[in-house]
Amino acid sequence: MEDPRRCIPRTDALLELPEVRQWEESLGRRRVRDLIRATQEAARRAEIAVEEVEPRLLEALRTSRGSTLRPVINATGVIIHTNLGRAPLGQAAVEAVVQAAGYVDLEMDLTTGSRSSRGEAARAALRHRCPEAEEVLIVNNGAAALMLAAAALAPATEIIISRGELIEIGAGFRLTELMASTGAVLREVGTTNRTHREDYASAIGPQTGILMKVHPSNYRIEGFTAEATTEELSEVAAAHQVPLVVDIGSGLLAPEPLLPAEPDAASMLQAGADVVIASGDKLLGGPQAGIVLGRSEAVRRMARHPMARAVRADKLTLAALEATLQAGQNPVQSSLHADLHSVRQRTEHLAAELDVTVVSHDGRVGGGGGAGVPLPGCALALPEAVAPALRLGEPAVLPRLAEGACLVDLRCVPVDRDAELLRALRHALGSA
Repeated sequence: MEDPRRCIPRTDALLELPEVRQWEESLGRRRVRDLIRATQEAARRAEIAVEEVEPRLLEALRTSRGSTLRPVINATGVIIHTNLGRAPLGQAAVEAVVQAAGYVDLEMDLTTGSRSSRGEAARAALRHRCPEAEEVLIVNNGAAALMLAAAALAPATEIIISRGELIEIGAGFRLTELMASTGAVLREVGTTNRTHREDYASAIGPQTGILMKVHPSNYRIEGFTAEATTEELSEVAAAHQVPLVVDIGSGLLAPEPLLPAEPDAASMLQAGADVVIASGDKLLGGPQAGIVLGRSEAVRRMARHPMARAVRADKLTLAALEATLQAGQNPVQSSLHADLHSVRQRTEHLAAELDVTVVSHDGRVGGGGGAGVPLPGCALALPEAVAPALRLGEPAVLPRLAEGACLVDLRCVPVDRDAELLRALRHALGSA
C-alpha cells in the first residue's frame, strides 16, 4: 500500500494556488514558504491528513501576521499597561503612522526644494498645546530625554537630587544610574521622607550643574513627609544661576482634575522650571517619545549636544505625536473619563449573555501615573481557570486575576469590540 505522505502537495504547486499568491504581497514570499513547509511537515508527521494540507495552509496564511506581536484586548482596567505597550494610539495617530511609512517630507521643504528642520510640525503642535514652553525638543523616550539633560546641562558636574526621588522603575531600571552614566555626579540631599529647600541651597557649590526634581509617579510616600516645591527650587536655582530640571514622567501637559496630585508641564513651567521632561506614551496618549519643554537656552543646549542625534525620534514617532497633539481626544483620555453608566450597562449585558456576575472593580491609570488613585468601575467575575484560555485565544484577552477570580473590566475595551469580546469569553468558558 502506497504511503499517503507521498501525495503531500509540492511546494511549487502550493505557491501557484491563487489563494496563496495573493498573500505574498502582504506577508512576503519567504514567510509564505515557511508556512508551506510547516504545513507539509505537519502532514509528514501525520499530525494532519494529506487532504488537510491546502485548507490548513490557507488558514495559517489568514491568521499569520508580519510581526509576532499579537493584538490584545485589554480587560484589566489598567489604562496605560506597560506590558501591553502603554498608550494605545488614536485613529488619527494610526492613520498618520501609515501615511508616514512611505516617503514623506521629513526634512524637505517642498516649496523651495531645500532641506528643512526635522520634526518642526510636531514641535509646533507641542508648543501650541503647551504655550508656556519657549522651546521644545522630541527624542525617542523619556529616559533618553533625562540622559540628554544630564549630559548637556551638567557635563561631568554635580546633579543635586532628593533622596526621596532616587527612583527605580520597571525591570530594575534606575534613573540615578542613567544620569550617572553621562559622567555626572549625583549629590543626594535630604532624607527619604523629608527634603527641604535649604537642603538644596546648602548643597550648591562650584561643581553644581543642575538641580533635579523627579516626580515619584509609581509610588507614594505618606505620613511625616515634606518636599521642596518647584517654586522654591526655582528661586534657589535662579539665585545660583543653575538650571532646574523637573521630570514629571506621566506626560500631562495641563492639569487633570481626576488626578490632582499628578504634576503637569504647564504648571511646572509656570512655577519656574527651566526644563520639563515627560513621556509621550503615558497620559498624553501618544507614541513612545521623550518630550522636553522649557526655556529656550536650556532646550537648545540639549538639542545641540552630540547625544541628541543618537536619541532623536524617527518619522513614525513624529507623525503619531503630531496627530495625537492635534486630535486632543484619544483612547487614554476616553478610558480615563469613561462613562461609568455606559460601562456598567455593557458589562451587565455581557453578564446576562454569559450567566455570570458583575462585581465592583477599581481601574488604575498605570504606567507610573496616578499612583494609588482608584478609578471606580465594575467587572465581570469569571472562574480563575478561564484566564489562560482568554490569554491564548483569538483574539487574546488579558483579564485581571484577583481574590481567586478572573475579572474582565471593560473600561479600556472599545464599544465596537464587545461582540468580539463576548465570543472570546464564550469560547474560554467552554474550554475551561
